[in-house]
Amino acid sequence: MDRRILNRRMFLSDLGKGTLAIAILGAGACSSGATSTSPTSGPAGGSEVPPTTTRLLVPSSTGSAPTAMPAAGELDWERVNLGFVSAYVLARGNRAAIVDTGVAGSAAQIDEALQVVGLTWGEVDHVLLTHMHGDHVGSVGEVLDAASAATGYAGAADVGAIGSPRPLEPVFDGDEVFGLQVIGTPGHTEGHISVLDREAGLLVAGDALNGDDGLITGPNPQFTSDIERANASVKRLAQEQFDTAVFGHGDPVTTGASDLVRALAETL
Repeated sequence: MDRRILNRRMFLSDLGKGTLAIAILGAGACSSGATSTSPTSGPAGGSEVPPTTTRLLVPSSTGSAPTAMPAAGELDWERVNLGFVSAYVLARGNRAAIVDTGVAGSAAQIDEALQVVGLTWGEVDHVLLTHMHGDHVGSVGEVLDAASAATGYAGAADVGAIGSPRPLEPVFDGDEVFGLQVIGTPGHTEGHISVLDREAGLLVAGDALNGDDGLITGPNPQFTSDIERANASVKRLAQEQFDTAVFGHGDPVTTGASDLVRALAETL
């Protein structure tokens, strides 16, 4: 398994040298939970830009509407390498979020990743699904049963296609879950989402991008419902700054990832 602990940081580009400077932020600089506004259009090619306000969503033990809750600390991520696909455990303090659940029967490997970061199913508050494909949601039932207090989330357009033991919370571009910014990246599927921790410099791309021996490629056209929208989503991700990118397919890129995404976007 791949593991990296990231302090809560802001990664600043040195435009003259193409390198990154790092400024460590205080512990109060982040929040946990999910936020939303309608996306706004950018000037170039109608691409979306981050909204100026957000709504914060966190799980509710009563199943009622989410309420605000603070969170801060280091971000610790663990890759759950299931062979041809990966899921991820993200830990902050003594709480965790799981991004994607792999194929059916993957709960045991996800449990191993939780143990690596020193947590249990009872400390999982969030299960985020990047999209509806079976290799990413195949174990959602097992995972939500094990993490009985967790709230499940998926992009609004994909929620109805995902079989889940309890209702999933639809999320939209600009929402925030567990300090992770939800970025709508449609194309691979209509409701595909990626999640970004801007301060830690970590992008969980799902299938909006793929890892390729240290490089980054776009989504596989064979399994992508709308390649034009998928390419537009690559360009949307190229507007963000992050040092590390992790994928549903392919090995993580742990340095200079946003530069690689921008280079990819220029070819589309």
